Amino acid sequence: MSWAVEEWNKGFSPRVPQKICNLGSQVEKLKKECQQRQHWLESLEAALQKQKQKAEKEKNEAATLKRENQSLMELWDRLEKAEEKISHDLQVKESQVSIQSGQLNSTKEDTERLEQEVKR
Repeated sequence: MSWAVEEWNKGFSPRVPQKICNLGSQVEKLKKECQQRQHWLESLEAALQKQKQKAEKEKNEAATLKRENQSLMELWDRLEKAEEKISHDLQVKESQVSIQSGQLNSTKEDTERLEQEVKR
C-alpha cells in the first residue's frame, strides 16, 4: 500500500508533495477550528435563547405588577373618595349637632326664663 502513497507524487518537484501535505494539515486544522466555532456558536445560541426566555418571563412579571399596581391605584382612589364622603358626612353631622346644641341652649334659657316668670 505504501507504493500507492509514493506513486501519486512522481513527476512533481519535491516541494509539491510537501506543499500538498501542508495544505492537508491546514485543512484538518481548519476543520477542527470550524467544529470548535460551530460548538461555540451553538453554545451562544443556547445562552441567547435562555436570555430571551428570561427577558420574556421578566416582561410578563412586569406586566403582572403593572396590572396589580393599576388595581391598587384604583382601590386607593375609591378609598380616598370614601374617606372624603365620610369626612363630609361627619362635618354635616357635627354642624347639625352644633345647631341642635344651640337650639337646646336656647330652649333651656327660654325654659329658665319662663320658670322665673311663673315663680313671680
